[in-house]
Amino acid sequence: MTQARPILEVTNLKATYHHSITALDGVHLALGEGEILAVLGSNGAGKTTTLKAISNLLPAERGQVTAGQVLFQGKTTLSRSPASLVRAGLVQVLEGRHCFKSLTVEENLVAGGLGRGASRSEIAADLEKVYRWFPRLQQKRQTASGLTSGGEQQMTAIGRALMARPRLLILDEPSMGLAPLVVQDIFRALQRLNVEERLSIVVAEQNSAVALTYAHRAVILENGRTVLEGLAADLKARSDVRAFYLGRKSAAISLAALSNASPTPATSGALS
Repeated sequence: MTQARPILEVTNLKATYHHSITALDGVHLALGEGEILAVLGSNGAGKTTTLKAISNLLPAERGQVTAGQVLFQGKTTLSRSPASLVRAGLVQVLEGRHCFKSLTVEENLVAGGLGRGASRSEIAADLEKVYRWFPRLQQKRQTASGLTSGGEQQMTAIGRALMARPRLLILDEPSMGLAPLVVQDIFRALQRLNVEERLSIVVAEQNSAVALTYAHRAVILENGRTVLEGLAADLKARSDVRAFYLGRKSAAISLAALSNASPTPATSGALS
């Protein structure tokens, strides 16, 4: 895919919790408009912290960005409130399938439209779009979201985010705890959104196989820093990445070694 104008740029991002615990120590990534970027890494690599830093959600968890910058459409996110970022088109779906469990599926979706001040006609039109992308939600539209399956709750959380009409959608571990067929359904819907709506998407995943299948580009984090990045297809084809992330063979290997073995530095994959 031809590299597009960046909608998101993260440069030398460093962050701590409680002003003492280092969580990020040099994260770089860039997302072109209309692309899907996968953020990969093992548990504790810094994926969730990176996403929350992008959306300026760290202060709510006693986290601090101590260096670096995050630019969304050329403007910093670090001095803007999460609510203002949502109104500007940067919307995040947090890890854990967050829904208003006592509300119906449709009431959850409508809440996403109300958050951006949408009119009744706009909400109705956006609901039809969400139901086209996630047909199962239409079948469960009058069911309390707390009584739906895990996959349906994840679709509801994504659908509610889409009702805000994002330009950049950020998802944290959307496949967690879901059956493989449900994961495929969700990623196919995200791919359709990317193609049909030109929606830019950042998705953090431990399920590297599915993420690399649907993403255009990928970055790999280890110990709070970017150690490798490039085209998703190229990373998926590398035997060392397959060994470490896709479980194709047994190997004792560190991503620092992968980075050192790469012919290009980690930051070279950033969009120009």
